Amino acid sequence: MSSAEKIVFKNTSCVRLCAGGYEAVICPSIGNQVLRLRNIPLDCEIFRYRDDVSIETIKEAPAIWGLPTMYLPNRFDRGIIKTSDTTYQMPINEPDYQNYIHGFVFKRPYELNELKTDKDKAVMSGSFTYNKDDEMYKYFDVDFKITITFELSQNGLYQKILLKNLSKKALPVSICTHTCINAPLVNGSSEKDMRLCVPIGERCELSERFLPTERLLALSDWDIEYKNGTKRPTGQVIENDMYTAVPNTFDGKPFNGTVVYDDAKGIALLNEVSKEFKFYNMWNDSGDKGYFCPEPMTAMINAPNLELDAGISGYKELLFGEEFCCSQSFKVVKL
Repeated sequence: MSSAEKIVFKNTSCVRLCAGGYEAVICPSIGNQVLRLRNIPLDCEIFRYRDDVSIETIKEAPAIWGLPTMYLPNRFDRGIIKTSDTTYQMPINEPDYQNYIHGFVFKRPYELNELKTDKDKAVMSGSFTYNKDDEMYKYFDVDFKITITFELSQNGLYQKILLKNLSKKALPVSICTHTCINAPLVNGSSEKDMRLCVPIGERCELSERFLPTERLLALSDWDIEYKNGTKRPTGQVIENDMYTAVPNTFDGKPFNGTVVYDDAKGIALLNEVSKEFKFYNMWNDSGDKGYFCPEPMTAMINAPNLELDAGISGYKELLFGEEFCCSQSFKVVKL
């Protein structure tokens, strides 16, 4: 049986989807963010979640809980965003490195558009429309709408992100999810048993301010641990390792995405992404907080400002009325 309902969760209006042995709690008022995703039969807590953490704590730093979706993610050099028709000066919100980071959409309230069950699926959709009423409009005066749809089924959680330009000005496109994977995945398991596999091609060299130098490097021994699935995602510091994405395989079949293994429990978390995600950035908050972030990104960090060809940086723009769509899914399987 599947269900889709409005609930009060941590004293906040949320949506709960249940289907196929999974449960998802999504908060429209905080960026349509997935606060919790569980595989109940396997006792898996997929995203970073804590019962004793209040909604106020999550609101203070929504980027490091659950599954936040970011438009204009990661860093922009000194707050500058150059498009084909103008240059925007965003406020500096990372003063240590003099960058603008992560945008603001993941903090905005979304309107709940749809909540339903469809046979064995539970579905919800929410949207955020950005215009002159937003406080950030004085910095970035380009109207747009972003819609996030979730489907929960026996195949796990599927997410579709749709961005539409509502302005006569060019809309820069860069999207990622700051995917906060719980460590360990299975209650009672150990972080030491977890391994991360990421299908990487070349390393994107970053400066001391974590901005691309525009050099693509061959993979080192450290990097190859991602590729061959032996990387320990916690217990050591992972500080913004960015790579180009390449196709992957799982169980001998083509698979485009990352895999998290729990060797002791014999399970794997599959995070399959659409072809629009051309980069990965890995980060684990010093490796001692019980989570890590293998972030799929549609464009490089600071992409609008780079001299690289768009075919390399992943940067693109939308004209009035144009749309950009990307998607991903999360599924736990027994090995």
